[in-house]
Amino acid sequence: MQAGNQRYDEPSDLPDVIPVFPLAGALLLPNGQLPLNIFEPRYVAMIDWVLGRDRIIGMIQPQLDQIANERDPDLCEIGCAGRIVQFSESGDGRYLVTLAGITRFKVVEEIEVETPFRQARVSTASFFDIAEPRQGEAGVDRKALLKTFRAYLDAHGLEADWESVNKASNASLVTALSMMSPWGPSEKQALLEAPDHARRAQTLIAITEIALAGGRASPSLQ
Repeated sequence: MQAGNQRYDEPSDLPDVIPVFPLAGALLLPNGQLPLNIFEPRYVAMIDWVLGRDRIIGMIQPQLDQIANERDPDLCEIGCAGRIVQFSESGDGRYLVTLAGITRFKVVEEIEVETPFRQARVSTASFFDIAEPRQGEAGVDRKALLKTFRAYLDAHGLEADWESVNKASNASLVTALSMMSPWGPSEKQALLEAPDHARRAQTLIAITEIALAGGRASPSLQ
């Protein structure tokens, strides 16, 4: 897997301990790109720190029952590691960065650190994201996925670049639609934890259909 100028061929190419950025409602998936506006001082310090090292950050959500504004909430068990592939300084103390998703990880333990940001020991051993990045792609029900996507757009008076949509591979389409989806933290966590592209597409379809029917989209985690 290529992330910017760096190639990752196996899980051992990633460090065992990484800085983690808890952010509710943010979804980074392998092979996806997530833009971030970094303004909180401890996370500005985190960007400074990783830019001088391997540029790896672990995106992770706070536990779903935690208070949103709690300073150091408990973390979800599963997150996604990304590499900074673009960054710029705003001139007012902020960083504008783009993370390229590499692989999901499981938090083994949070470690005690002297840095103002949190760090965790993580394991990627149970995920296929580097070795088999397209696992489940052939099982994606593309027709059902696009039907649901079109229904959502129509319901909200939105348009899509259908030429680009039709050219996208199943894996790219599922990743893009999942990351851009407007659903809440529990739905985003369900999409992250789906075992492969086919199951992620099924989860996204189910969430969207529930919302279109006027129900509360809150599927159980995988």
